[in-house]
Amino acid sequence: MAKAKYQLGDFLALVDSDDRSFVLAVHEMLLQDNCKPKIQVTKSTGLQLSYSQPKIKTAAGVILIFFVYEDKLMIRIYGVNHKAYPDVLNRLPEKMVHQIDNAADCIKFADPQRCWKGCRGYDFEIAEKHYQKCLVQCFQFCVDAESIPHLMALITNELRERVTALRSSLTF
Repeated sequence: MAKAKYQLGDFLALVDSDDRSFVLAVHEMLLQDNCKPKIQVTKSTGLQLSYSQPKIKTAAGVILIFFVYEDKLMIRIYGVNHKAYPDVLNRLPEKMVHQIDNAADCIKFADPQRCWKGCRGYDFEIAEKHYQKCLVQCFQFCVDAESIPHLMALITNELRERVTALRSSLTF
């Protein structure tokens, strides 16, 4: 049996009308930087919308994933360059810092043999508090009016750092 082909409209139909403009703004921004969207069904999140960088076919190329969980739009940002924008992290509202605080700790820092080979985890500080968090759960946030400007700052900074790294790797 053939897999169902989903479109952006299928995903947007699950998103509350208040959050659709945010999803579309992020979608357009990522398309402008040649990120490839992918809409698929997963066991853990249901229908999800993810974006990956061009020419990177591994999980390392994924920049973010949107999904709806318990009728709430969620976003997972893979902030592999988070150390390049500590000011953005330090300006996150308490609610978002609390979501980071509640994310699972990265087991790779405690025992490098216990996590998957490609795991890097995140090791950073926010307001002088040290975090060592799971790559998958660390920057996973509920989308709402308060978080949207901060999410845009995180995405913009991460995308800028990734594009810079990609360009420098192509320089001879």
